[in-house]
Amino acid sequence: MKRKLFFIGVILFVTVNLIFAQGEKIGYVDSQIILTQFPPAIKAQGDLDATTNLWSAQLDSMTLSYQQLLTDYQKQANIMPEDQQLAAQKNIVQLEQKIVDFRRVKFSQQEGEIFRIQDELFSPVKTSIYNAIESVAKEEGMKFIFDKSGDILLLYADSAYDITYKVLDHLKRGK
Repeated sequence: MKRKLFFIGVILFVTVNLIFAQGEKIGYVDSQIILTQFPPAIKAQGDLDATTNLWSAQLDSMTLSYQQLLTDYQKQANIMPEDQQLAAQKNIVQLEQKIVDFRRVKFSQQEGEIFRIQDELFSPVKTSIYNAIESVAKEEGMKFIFDKSGDILLLYADSAYDITYKVLDHLKRGK
């Protein structure tokens, strides 16, 4: 693993040196700024938050019902006939399973509905942002654009090459 990271680092270093040697312009954006200031991104995040809050409220309600059902059962279990105890236990287990299923269907990492909705909401936003980045990069004669807030580590960035606000302006103008 270390060898692979070293190899990638060497390739990146050589590539950047070649770019600078050829006098190519490089730019960067801060996608977090764009996502917090671009109105369609703000709306998409608001819609996603509203859905998440709704589902969280439903989950909280189900959890409270479960806790109340369990508390009532624990208080009355000693005086209940055996058949009522079994029915109450069955209801408790069913509600617990319903909570687990709801959480899995709505919020799980692999198959959660929240991730599908997030993709639906942000897909057009991402497309707009990528198109704007490409357009501004071409206007500015830049060959490479890095995302300052992404996975690629940017150790130094001259603010003269920051095109974040130009991209944001381009998005707001609707080009």
